[in-house]
Amino acid sequence: QVRLVESGGGLVQAGDSLRLSCANSGRPFSNSAMAWFRQAPGKEREFVASISGSGAYTYYLDAVKGRFIISRGSADNTVNLRMNSLQPEDTAVYYCAARNGNTASARATMAYEFWGPGTQVTVAS
Repeated sequence: QVRLVESGGGLVQAGDSLRLSCANSGRPFSNSAMAWFRQAPGKEREFVASISGSGAYTYYLDAVKGRFIISRGSADNTVNLRMNSLQPEDTAVYYCAARNGNTASARATMAYEFWGPGTQVTVAS
């Protein structure tokens, strides 16, 4: 069974940076696309960024393009999200997700089979 676990969330000030990490502690998978989603209170879960199984292709929500960077970790089945110039509207629970298949263009939550429990990111103004 795949077990994704996020780390790196916290409380920061507007303009600060954070780095989220996600690792799989369960059954390993190979060459799978991974993604980050977020969910703010009272809102639906939304796509933030994704990366293909090879790491060659990345996709971003327009609102984070140029501020966030998704990357594959040095270990298999890991993914990171570097978040720069954080704003209060970035406050949300951030979820790591993985899917069977190496293409990362899908942005719908239903395209991803595996999910972590989430990590809270709070940006104070």
